[in-house]
Amino acid sequence: MSDKHTANSVPPVNDDTRKKKPGFLKIIQTVLAGALGVQSNRRREEDFSSSSPLPYIVAGIIFVLGFVVTIALVVQWVIHAYGNQG
Repeated sequence: MSDKHTANSVPPVNDDTRKKKPGFLKIIQTVLAGALGVQSNRRREEDFSSSSPLPYIVAGIIFVLGFVVTIALVVQWVIHAYGNQG
């Protein structure tokens, strides 16, 4: 047999590869997908197998704060722009 893996073989699992830190883009994609409710089961399992939930928690809090501030600014703008017409 050769050392190369065939299409049906499973590569060896290393705990270091399973517990690696997620990248910035992956965290952002996960937070946005979670906010929209379109997270795939495979991606969710990858996220839960990462080394620490802290990056996801921080990114989620930043997203929620940014979302709330954006909504508040839009409401203030609409009230200011259209509130004096009555």
